[in-house]
This record gives sequence, structure tokens and C-alpha cells, in this order.
Amino acid sequence: MSKDCGNHGGGKEAAVRRLCGAIIAFIIIVLITIFLVWVILRPTKPRFVLQDATVFAFNLSQPNLLTSNFQITIASRNPNSKIGIYYDRLHVYATYRNQQITLRTAIPPTYQGHKEDNVWSPFVYGTAVPIAPYNSVALGDEQGRGFVDLMIRADGRVRWKVGTLITGKYHIHVRCPAYINLGNKAAGVLVGDNAVKYTLITKCSVNV
Repeated sequence: MSKDCGNHGGGKEAAVRRLCGAIIAFIIIVLITIFLVWVILRPTKPRFVLQDATVFAFNLSQPNLLTSNFQITIASRNPNSKIGIYYDRLHVYATYRNQQITLRTAIPPTYQGHKEDNVWSPFVYGTAVPIAPYNSVALGDEQGRGFVDLMIRADGRVRWKVGTLITGKYHIHVRCPAYINLGNKAAGVLVGDNAVKYTLITKCSVNV
């Protein structure tokens, strides 16, 4: 009787080992398939262009407080012919000399198909945002000369879609220089009573 029970227990252990081996083999095959497809297709990161910025407000006051309100137009292109891109999260904001000067504005999650373009026009703004004293001095000097040199940023997460396979999430960081001629409204197009729309057409750096 004891020998039968021992054999029965050994059979269960063997079945469990075979099941675990099959699961591990399946996972390895899936990972190898994804890797091979990835290498063969060679995905290219999306391209971003900052097309324009409409300035509704940009006021630096004492002590070192900045109130600003922009509407920007940013375009993204998926250059891949066989790979789609899921933008699961993307937040846009403005910085000056690496200091954030506006709140983050969320762009709705979207899917970008093969060779497809997307255009977003979010508002980025901040009210009485404290600015570092040395940045406040530099920004005041730039305003006095008529130009301000800002950076429009977009940070988020993306996934790649290859056929029916969807990868995990990757960080994406977009940086778009915005050199705006605030001192000359004639350099832009008047929008309403106070806002001015400036055409920029600036290529952005993208890191994924």
C-alpha cells in the first residue's frame, strides 16, 4: 500500500513539472517571436513638430511670479508602415531654462496607425507661478528685447502594436523649442482682441 501511495505522489509531481515546463517553453517562444518581429520591422520613433503657439497671456510680475496662457498646435507622425503606436498618456507643459512654468495638460489617449498623422491643440497655462529669481531676471531681459525662448515639453507612455502583438509601455519624452517674438504682434496673427498666433514650425527631439 505504501509503495502505491509513493508512486501516486511521484506521478503528480511529474505532471506538475511537465506543465511548468510547457508554460515556460510557451513564454520563451512568445518572447522570441516578439523579438524577431521587432528586429525585422525595426520600429522608428514618432516625429513631432511644434506648428504654432497662440499667446493669450504672458505677464511677469513681482515678486517673481509668471502668469501665462498659450494654445499650442503640435503634430505627430508615425513613420512606420507596419507598426502602430498607442499613446496611453501624454502631458504637455512649458518650461523656461529647465523650470516648469505652466501646469501639465493631458492629451486624450489615442492610437496612431501606420504612416498616420495626429494634430493636437492643447492649452498650457499657469497663474502666478513662482519663478526662480535668476530665471525671473533672465526672462525679464528677454521680454525687454522682445523674444522669449521657451521649451514645450510632452512626457508620457506609449505602446507599439505589431500585427496582433502589443508591447509593454515605454516612456516618451518630447522637447520642442519655442522662440516667440512677443515684442512684435505684427510677427503673428491677431486672434480676438488680445491674443496673437505665432507660426513656429519647429522640429522636436523625441526620446523613447
